[in-house]
Amino acid sequence: MSAHCCDHDENAMNRALSPRYKKILWMALAINLAMFGVEVGAGLRSGSVSLLADAIDFFGDAVNYGVTLAVLSAGLLWRARAGLLKGASMLLFGVFVVARALWMLTHGGTPEAFTMGAIGLLALLANGGVAAMLYAWRDGDANMRGVWLCTRNDAIGNIAVMLAALGVFGTGTAWPDLAVATVMAGLAITSGWAVLRLGLREFKTATS
Repeated sequence: MSAHCCDHDENAMNRALSPRYKKILWMALAINLAMFGVEVGAGLRSGSVSLLADAIDFFGDAVNYGVTLAVLSAGLLWRARAGLLKGASMLLFGVFVVARALWMLTHGGTPEAFTMGAIGLLALLANGGVAAMLYAWRDGDANMRGVWLCTRNDAIGNIAVMLAALGVFGTGTAWPDLAVATVMAGLAITSGWAVLRLGLREFKTATS
């Protein structure tokens, strides 16, 4: 392994062990768990696939933050494994959303636009705050990169949910909601694949 790679690994470890980073992760964990509960209730009440998808994403992110906190002081091998776990969970989330959207497409029904918009705005404020706190740690190992990508995707997804709410209100159909759910699934799948590839490279480095 080259000296440059060693320096990069050491720098990533020092950044990951920052007390401020740990504090932000704990805050992000609490915010995501709270929003998971809010969006599950709102998604079921409004019949919105995109809100339910976002709720599951909040839960997945809370798990990811917990995993990240558990391996912050671990070696590269364990951090690479955590990155692989995060990448896989993002991929599975994307597949679940696609399946849910297909189910809603075949069963019909129109979601309630006002609830979608209001909860989407609340979720955007939550994710925007977390993303701003994590911005300084967006470039690191697969573990840190996965945390940042999850949060960024969430904020994008929240904006999309709000646009879907406008679309549902204007058209009186579920198509905008289903379209947004599909876009969110695409983001999860592509980001998950990126984190998986980085995690695999780090895993190979740690075991070589």
